Amino acid sequence: MFKVGDYAVCPGHGVGQVFDIQEKELGGELKSFYIVKITSNGMTVMVPTDSEAGIRGLVDEPEVSSVYDLLNNHDVEVDNSTWNRRYRDYMNKIKTGSILEIADVLRSLFLLKCKKNLSFGEKKMLEQCRLLIAQEISVSQGSEVKDVETKLNSCFN
Repeated sequence: MFKVGDYAVCPGHGVGQVFDIQEKELGGELKSFYIVKITSNGMTVMVPTDSEAGIRGLVDEPEVSSVYDLLNNHDVEVDNSTWNRRYRDYMNKIKTGSILEIADVLRSLFLLKCKKNLSFGEKKMLEQCRLLIAQEISVSQGSEVKDVETKLNSCFN
């Protein structure tokens, strides 16, 4: 259960701050919602408080280490399927909201970029993944987004 002022992660949107908890009537039932303001773009999202897939807490230090371990492991096969199939698979991983799934997409796209040109959509997705991970790690560790992005990029140099 989150409180007003807590930071949380909305799958696909990134880090946000709970700024209100409201009750609304939906289908004759009174339901409770977190009102979350996404930090990167100011968008407001309503998430049911009883939703399992709605929002999650920020990553902790062991999860951050797992992300960097995953990104530093380049001994994986690159997906050579068509770009639209890869894009659909990657989007499904991003929508889970798991930082490890997002990191896996980031790694796959970075490694693919070394072998061939990415489609426009894949380039945007690569930047989206990098930003989602950087924002979450920076908020959880209290560091600057640029510093985290630099560390993420160093995993592929």
